Amino acid sequence: MSAPEQAREGVDEPSPKDRATSMGRWVGAAVKEVALVLVMAMVLSFVVKTWFLQAFFIPSGSMENTLLVGDRVVVSKLTPTPIDLQHGDVVVFEDPGDWLGSGPPSDERTGVAGAVHDVLVFVGLLPSESEDHLIKRVVGLPGDRVECCDAQGRLTVNGVPVDEPYVHTGDVPSSMTFDITVPADRVWVMGDHRSDSEDSRFHDPAGDGTDGSVPVDRVTGRAVAVVWPFTRFAWLSDYQAAFAGVPSAPAQP
Repeated sequence: MSAPEQAREGVDEPSPKDRATSMGRWVGAAVKEVALVLVMAMVLSFVVKTWFLQAFFIPSGSMENTLLVGDRVVVSKLTPTPIDLQHGDVVVFEDPGDWLGSGPPSDERTGVAGAVHDVLVFVGLLPSESEDHLIKRVVGLPGDRVECCDAQGRLTVNGVPVDEPYVHTGDVPSSMTFDITVPADRVWVMGDHRSDSEDSRFHDPAGDGTDGSVPVDRVTGRAVAVVWPFTRFAWLSDYQAAFAGVPSAPAQP
């Protein structure tokens, strides 16, 4: 018998049971590793959603053509704290006073699919379809005097006319006239599609900006980008140039 043959005869082949046990251990370790990665991803996503970024679904045309129905946007929660709100910011905020009304009943997901969807939204892996949030553009900051319209049909802020390039083509700055001063710790918001947006203008019965303005502490954050569909990916501008000539509001008592 040759030396190689002797060596082969001295090696014990694993039995089918041993192979099955080894495979089971490998599969078990792989499953544990995948589960750990998924849990860590969900925890990280939840942390990001809670303090930094959150995705939202656009359900209406009030911000066309900046945002279209079905768009998904990413919202930075670093605004309004620690980063201050600015003129032109597109913001998501909680309904400040039944702006949305009751509305038609929404389609509810049920069963396992519904539970999984709710969990993924909760941890931030799916965009929120929250029915108590709105998205508009900040036109007036605390203390600002916002008027519409001047002799040329323009919106003015603190006496300075603002040319608004984001307003939907064919719309006027406002079909409603108003002259308000934004109260402390509140902002005046308007949709880009002015003829299809029930914004601050429509919720201010006293005409002084008190009810129509949105409390800053109701602002969830600033929308910074459209992320879905991919063909519409774009950063959202706050159009600083449009408001560059607007002076700061007078100091409030």
